[in-house]
Amino acid sequence: MSAANAKQVEYWNGRVGERWARRHLRIDENLQQITPRVLEFAGARVGETALDVGCGAGTTALALAEAVAPGGVTAIDISRPMLEVAKARAVEAEADIAFHLADASDFAFAPSFDLVFSRFGVMFFADPVAAFANLRRALKPGGRLRFVCWRTVAENRWASAPFEAAKHLLPPQEPSDPFAPGPYAFADAARVEKILRDAGFRDVTIAVLDCSFYMGADADEAAQEALNVGPLAYAARDLGDAARAKARDIVAAMMGQFATPAGITPPAACWLVGAES
Repeated sequence: MSAANAKQVEYWNGRVGERWARRHLRIDENLQQITPRVLEFAGARVGETALDVGCGAGTTALALAEAVAPGGVTAIDISRPMLEVAKARAVEAEADIAFHLADASDFAFAPSFDLVFSRFGVMFFADPVAAFANLRRALKPGGRLRFVCWRTVAENRWASAPFEAAKHLLPPQEPSDPFAPGPYAFADAARVEKILRDAGFRDVTIAVLDCSFYMGADADEAAQEALNVGPLAYAARDLGDAARAKARDIVAAMMGQFATPAGITPPAACWLVGAES
């Protein structure tokens, strides 16, 4: 794996990766409005070959395998805990998926894919231009890139609202580089387009996807979820039990504003990004 991405490798193979592996079904619930939209956008077809970048616990790889059958899917991720879950799910589903525990930014892909796809898996590259150039080389002539990424954290109220509500209970937060590898590194659409063009892609399109993020059936469940995923979860990781309980109560009181018949579903703001090889 790339030495430049060593921090990400360590992060996603530590307790965060293990927690995400355990909670993969809940993460799918969180993203229940987003996943079908990005899969539809990708447009995987029967007989195609597809590469799922940052496949996590395998949900999108399984969906792609069903869509392209009898074609084949390759799925790659740096997180061993999540990939182990993905492999087990693929065996159970008898899905045609080849898994690689590797860094997509420098993996030696053959130019064999019709589609390079990702659901929130491409914002973590230390050198995004080099990484996307490598992914472009994985595509056949005429192949396509399709992915979804987050817009700004402020627009993603599922992430920003809990953090703002409990901010006074948290340790001081150091200012972060908005372009550093992380969930919101691709919030600037103009930057994303430049990265892809510099990597050799053409016909870049970036479309707004506004939907919601499922946080739970009620405000109490949503508050607990905010301590498991998103900026608050990261900032509160070292809080003691009493402080966490207080943060949970404050966030629960705030979460009622996002109540719908489907549960607590704050706004989620994404880009649907497409490009051609």
